[in-house]
Amino acid sequence: MANEGLGSKLTSESRSTMMQLIFPLDTNYHGTMFGGKVMEYMDKIAAIASMRHARGPVVTASTDSLDFVAPIKVGDMIDVEAFVTWTHKSSMEVFVKVQTENVYTGDRKTAVTAFFTFVGLNEHGKPTPVPGIIPQTEEERTLHDSAPERYELRMQRKRDRST
Repeated sequence: MANEGLGSKLTSESRSTMMQLIFPLDTNYHGTMFGGKVMEYMDKIAAIASMRHARGPVVTASTDSLDFVAPIKVGDMIDVEAFVTWTHKSSMEVFVKVQTENVYTGDRKTAVTAFFTFVGLNEHGKPTPVPGIIPQTEEERTLHDSAPERYELRMQRKRDRST
């Protein structure tokens, strides 16, 4: 493992959530939440999860598989959840899920999912090693086990852009 000297942390130690009530100013002319506003909340909670895992400063390196699967409407409450799924040297893959909740009925549905990559930084703003991850739940294990493939796809995209 690349991060042996740092030990590993449980996925649950990075799990972070944020709740928001959606108002008219949060929506576009379709009456649904601005995609960019949702992405802002997702990036913030992913940063918090990463900082909790690294216990230091982090920076967003990439976002991928950002999938809008259901609309978010005025009056919906959103629950934005993030946790570190996998690490590689100084980078952390963070899964972020946005669920809507009807506050009157309690009905919940997934609205958006994405993977963010963050890099841990040292006091000079340079990449620094981060602890490994220990998944516990079935969802955490599934995401952890499939993370190396996503990592390789990210690295391939990066190589393709540099040529």
